[in-house]
Amino acid sequence: MPEQDDTKERLMEVAGKVFAEKGFRDATVREICQQAEANLAAVNYYFGDKERLYIESVKRAHSRRAEEVPLPHWPVEAPPEQRLRGFIQTLLTRLLGDPKSDWHGRLMIRELLQPSDACTELVREYIRPHFEPLQALVGEMLPTDVDDRTRKMILLGIVGQCVYYRVAAPILRLLVPPDEYARYQPEYLADHITRSTLAVLAGFGGGPSPSGEAAHLAQRGAPKVHGDGGRP
Repeated sequence: MPEQDDTKERLMEVAGKVFAEKGFRDATVREICQQAEANLAAVNYYFGDKERLYIESVKRAHSRRAEEVPLPHWPVEAPPEQRLRGFIQTLLTRLLGDPKSDWHGRLMIRELLQPSDACTELVREYIRPHFEPLQALVGEMLPTDVDDRTRKMILLGIVGQCVYYRVAAPILRLLVPPDEYARYQPEYLADHITRSTLAVLAGFGGGPSPSGEAAHLAQRGAPKVHGDGGRP
């Protein structure tokens, strides 16, 4: 049994890296097995086929990032705007990993840009369990007369902003001066997206308590961009 588990583990680790680099279509079972030092039939034995190996690799990428960057544990009395900012910074931290060394992040982005049959299982097992609590959190900050469709659109706007900074990174490097782009780290971006979201919520008659995250951000002021790209 230990030998079987080790072979399966090697296949998963190698497959994730190969799929992240080449995508599902261009990656081959032969290359994966050679790098994993496994028999060519091992993929069928452990996973059934190449597609199931890919799906399991994508699911592993998401689960590993969630383990590496878990959501914060908030005290019961934590205001919703503080929890909102924590959600946003966690998502940004998961997305903005180093694309050169982190196959988990690269494979996640590939699946976002080119959805496969893995997408259904991803949504069910990993994305929806995060989407629903965030939706409830945003709901805490909105008046009861705001319809469900609007609530979902506000939530999708939050997620979309976070994803944009990863997916559009090559374009941003061309549009934004290097010293300014260097500041686009999870904490910095979380401050901005939280401010934007609180402004949207206020437009619908919702928003934070005076002692909450909005007051904290206002007291800090908008982060200033320094010429050397460093933090204040």
